[in-house]
Amino acid sequence: MDWESYAVTKCPPTIYYVPNFITEEEETEILQAVDKTPRPRWTQLSNRRLINYGGVPHPKGMIAEDIPSWLNHYVECINQLNLYEEGIQANHVLINEYLPCQGIMPHLDGPLFYPTIATISCGSHTILEYCDQVESNTSESSTALVRNRKTKVLLEPRSLLVVKDDMYHKYLHSIAELERDVIDDSVANLPLLSNVAIGDVLPRTKRISLTIRHVPRTSKMRIKIV
Repeated sequence: MDWESYAVTKCPPTIYYVPNFITEEEETEILQAVDKTPRPRWTQLSNRRLINYGGVPHPKGMIAEDIPSWLNHYVECINQLNLYEEGIQANHVLINEYLPCQGIMPHLDGPLFYPTIATISCGSHTILEYCDQVESNTSESSTALVRNRKTKVLLEPRSLLVVKDDMYHKYLHSIAELERDVIDDSVANLPLLSNVAIGDVLPRTKRISLTIRHVPRTSKMRIKIV
């Protein structure tokens, strides 16, 4: 597919947003597979829970683990898009579960990953907010970091988001802890949305995201997960 034709032009370089990247049947299969995941595989955080597949990224290197076949299908779908440099393949999936009123603080994904990420959303929509972080003088002797919101992107169920360039390296991304979202003209990908209009109020339900990426520092030894 020509994913590069889905560029979000109302934001800095570069975000691509592809609606209906997967089918409703594939979405159901993903949600059912995640629901069947044994509890010990989950890492519980204060505002969400997650699973690492492919290994746990670490500055000293990731010890590679096998990715389940149901999930590897979507890794291969991403690899077939040729998002990365020649010879580089996705080898890691982070699954996040967000319930209504759950989110994530502003952050950068950082240097542990190749600077292109692909995210498939299932279940509920969410709004991803991007901001920059600049120093501001608070007095003659001190400064503080000030965050300025740059843009927002609505992620619909079954959509694909691709982030690279400045939007990966420079702008922090976050999800506000809200029960519902009100659509306004600050949503940068509004022209790419089919059934959403300004003024719509969208209640959140449970969302499962698959963030698929490449971890460069990975051991050749692989651990098979039974």
